[in-house]
Amino acid sequence: MNTTAPPPPAGDGEDRPADLHQVEPEADRPLAERGEILRAAFGLAFYAAAFGMSFGAVSVASGLSVAQSMVLSVVLFSGASQFAFVGVVATGSPFAAIPAALLLGLRNTFYGVTVSAVLRPRGLAKVWTAPFFIDETTAMTISQRSRRAKRYAFWASGVAMFTLWNAGSLSGALLGSAIDTRAFGLDAAAPAVFLALLWPALRSARARWVAGGSALVAFVLIPLVPPGVPVVAAAGIAVIAGIHAARTRVAGGGPVAGGGS
Repeated sequence: MNTTAPPPPAGDGEDRPADLHQVEPEADRPLAERGEILRAAFGLAFYAAAFGMSFGAVSVASGLSVAQSMVLSVVLFSGASQFAFVGVVATGSPFAAIPAALLLGLRNTFYGVTVSAVLRPRGLAKVWTAPFFIDETTAMTISQRSRRAKRYAFWASGVAMFTLWNAGSLSGALLGSAIDTRAFGLDAAAPAVFLALLWPALRSARARWVAGGSALVAFVLIPLVPPGVPVVAAAGIAVIAGIHAARTRVAGGGPVAGGGS
């Protein structure tokens, strides 16, 4: 006599725990990537603190007060744009610094399109989410596989970097206001950092032509117009080049030949 019990029919109570596990809400399960995300987020944040210290020192060396430097750091929260701003302010024309900072910050708009599809902020949430659309938070977000991990990575890296960036900026600004920045060469740090940020973008031939044309326009205008105007005029070359490239893509139905940027 066969005493072996037949297998339970599909859908009876033996399968229910597995089924329940499969339909368990994602938010109820521990996030497996939490530790890895936090380690990466704080690694970026400590880098931001060091970078922020250099910004604070450069900012006061360029003529901004500690309070002005901190308002810029809190409100703008974009390293490249902030260095561009204080770099142009150092020439004596704060109004000309605004276009330079906006042009560098324009890429954050494109980050927002990508990351917003994951975060889906609504209403006022868009206001406090927008400042965190930066290079590092975008990279942290898109490198995760699950939607929950993407959201966690965005906020973990964003909050950590924002906090330590501003702490570093304050430290650098206080230190920079207490020492002779000219004696240490910090008055030349803003242009140097700006060039370092610009250099990786010159890999394509088109980018080099645009940079060369912009530099030529600025060089010609420096002795002819007030400080800051050459910067705005040079930025116009980049805008014209971008419009031409977009029209060429539309006309040709594809990327511009010789591009690569």
